Amino acid sequence: MFQALLIEKDAQGHQFVHEQSLSEDQLPEGDVTVRVAWSTLNYKDALAITGKGPIVRQYPMVPGVDFAGTVESSSHPGLSVGQPVVLNGWGVGESHWGGLAERARVPGEWLIPLPSGLSARQAMALGTAGYTAMLCVRALMREGVTPKSGPIVVTGASGGVGSVALMLLSKLGYQVTAITGHPEEEPTLRGLGASDVMSRQALLRLTRPLEKAQWAGAVDVAGGAMLAALCASMQYGGVVTACGLAAGMEFPATVAPFILRGVTLVGIDSVRCPKEDRLAAWQQLAELIDPEKLDGILTEITLSEVKQAASDLLDGKIRGRILVRLEA
Repeated sequence: MFQALLIEKDAQGHQFVHEQSLSEDQLPEGDVTVRVAWSTLNYKDALAITGKGPIVRQYPMVPGVDFAGTVESSSHPGLSVGQPVVLNGWGVGESHWGGLAERARVPGEWLIPLPSGLSARQAMALGTAGYTAMLCVRALMREGVTPKSGPIVVTGASGGVGSVALMLLSKLGYQVTAITGHPEEEPTLRGLGASDVMSRQALLRLTRPLEKAQWAGAVDVAGGAMLAALCASMQYGGVVTACGLAAGMEFPATVAPFILRGVTLVGIDSVRCPKEDRLAAWQQLAELIDPEKLDGILTEITLSEVKQAASDLLDGKIRGRILVRLEA
């Protein structure tokens, strides 16, 4: 038996969430069973647990879009018992039971070996947020944005993706502007590597089709009017990576930045990213991340605390990364 957070619906269609003891024969199909040591609470998980977003595709569902642990049983040729592994995406926590449980069973091709240089705890301290941040940074580099190109801007800088993006970009030598709705976080953001801090409200005041050209690159977790303002404020040939929708799915922009300044908008998908790109991103994370700075943005909780933390996260009461301990 193992403990899990379960999302269910009653006969009237109302969602309810509770911690429950389950047996391994209740786990979904898959050729690898993992003893989960650590998971995380991401924005998508919070939407699923609170029911404030249409994340869950079928019920009952164990939420949690990522986890790290040890292979307990395997019929997959590339994975052996006792091997440390990490999972991000692939619909876990949405259409397949996810990581907020002491056990998980998944197809082996969804798993990657724990990167050398990282513990399971550190891997989940980074989690999907850190991995997504690395995909954004790699996309900027792939598109030719270097530290000499000009400053980079990061939205949602107090959150999981934003805070890790700040650390990575700073480590690579970029000048980074952090955008946040929490001005009291400025000392923390500068400690993570921000050379400048801008308020969310200041960005949202940029509503013209073309604004003053400020940035060579951007990491955006917000979407909506914030993404439109970023595109309008890019330097000629600037690159914007878009990986989230915290501020909305709409995109109230014009074509002006794209046809008059040659701006590139790059979509970042962390859910079904090819395995070779995952492996490269995770290994680069292991090489670049500062463990001390990473610890400084962590809030560690247990499974029984996840439900309340999900509400707190959506209410903006928790900054940085939320780490969930599942091992005894």
